[in-house]
Amino acid sequence: MPIAIGTTDLISILPIAIVSLFGVYLLLQSVFAPRMNRILIPYLGILGVGLAVVGNFFLIGMEGTAFEGMVRVDRLTVVLNFLFLITAALSLLITISYHEGEHVEFLEFTPLVLFSTAGMMVMGSAESLMTIFLGLETMSIALYVMAGFRRTNRHSLEAALKYFLLGAFATGFLLYGMALTYGMVGSTNLTQIAQYFTQNALDVPLVALMGLALIIIGFGFKVALVPFHMWTPDVYQGSPLPVTAYMAVGAKAAGFAAILRVISLSAFSIAFQWSEILWVLAVLTMTVGNVVALVQDNIKRMLAYSSIAHAGYILVGVVASNDQTVPSVVFYLIVYLFMNLGAFAVATMVAGQNERRVNIQYYRGLGYTQPLLALAMAVFMFSLAGFPPTAGFIGKFYIFSAALQSGYVWLVILGVINSLISVYYYLNVVVAMYMQQPVDEKKIAPVLPGVGVVILVAVLGIVYLGIFPGTMLSVLR
Repeated sequence: MPIAIGTTDLISILPIAIVSLFGVYLLLQSVFAPRMNRILIPYLGILGVGLAVVGNFFLIGMEGTAFEGMVRVDRLTVVLNFLFLITAALSLLITISYHEGEHVEFLEFTPLVLFSTAGMMVMGSAESLMTIFLGLETMSIALYVMAGFRRTNRHSLEAALKYFLLGAFATGFLLYGMALTYGMVGSTNLTQIAQYFTQNALDVPLVALMGLALIIIGFGFKVALVPFHMWTPDVYQGSPLPVTAYMAVGAKAAGFAAILRVISLSAFSIAFQWSEILWVLAVLTMTVGNVVALVQDNIKRMLAYSSIAHAGYILVGVVASNDQTVPSVVFYLIVYLFMNLGAFAVATMVAGQNERRVNIQYYRGLGYTQPLLALAMAVFMFSLAGFPPTAGFIGKFYIFSAALQSGYVWLVILGVINSLISVYYYLNVVVAMYMQQPVDEKKIAPVLPGVGVVILVAVLGIVYLGIFPGTMLSVLR
């Protein structure tokens, strides 16, 4: 039976289509264009992202499904699209500056970012398990390639191989879980899955619960939940800094978008079946991430374990499973975007050529040699630690408030304790910048325009959302 595709269907995927078409065009441009024109590829990529942002405005106010129930368009879809597109644009700006200090051809990098972003948006707008899988693989395959982009660096190649092998292994769990769910429900449509769980809430078959558990394992790998996190520090350390920044924010946001669609919304009626499991995973993730981060002297590994801990904080909002879950989780993802991309942008400038200065000792005295750069990094560290009046504090406040609303008092207490633990390693960077002498006399290169824009946007985002969070929260609610 042929599927009738109408105007509404095409509009529903307009941002995805724009990003994908630009990706195909720039891939051909990188091969056939003269060398001088290849310099414009990252800028054309940013233009494509900008047009996709404009296209996303056409989705505002739309509610419903498209493509025979495969795609859902709602307010969550629109907000997630903006999040993914901003992440892509800022990551490309970091790439432009990074490329100037490296002897690596980044021709295919921009198309890969666009393809991966398209996959993320497909996950965020999914109304079917098959759509989620399609978006997940589109995103992941591009990330596998980007992780190994420094072809002459063995750490980069190791990161790509490890990410690919463990990613393929986790995909097996996810697919098996989807197959079991389909076998019990008879459909991959998330609305029908939600109806099935509602009708059988008091007597859910064991096979359906096994399917849900395997899906949680598959998503747990993508968002780096403990004990599915082992790939994270090595992949983050080995990947080029722009890739690490993009991966840390975009892939995690896409993973949680899928968790919101499948677990929080479709399986909401049986939250009592999975909330305790996620409770344990949240505590393990927060604790392991923060404790191991205490002993890291490499800024990339420290931020990797930090991202694991933040996945635990976000999972607290999912465990809450109430009307505050989606707004608090999405708000935290937006805040996390600014905090992490800003921190990695500063790390890109400090690292220098071939990323030789990634240890925290190279941040010593940065407050005297590069005061504005150090000030921005201090803002990012304070926000990641959850100090008021930064956006990081507001994000944790709403996440923990959602959990308290559902009665998870001990989970919130453990979350606050973990936040206090994290203060040590975040302030360690600030202490190094302002209270220690430089480790060498080599000066950091002047801040390049691309990285400078990212840092400025990140600082403004953190300050604005920390002082005026009400506007964003009213939209998310």
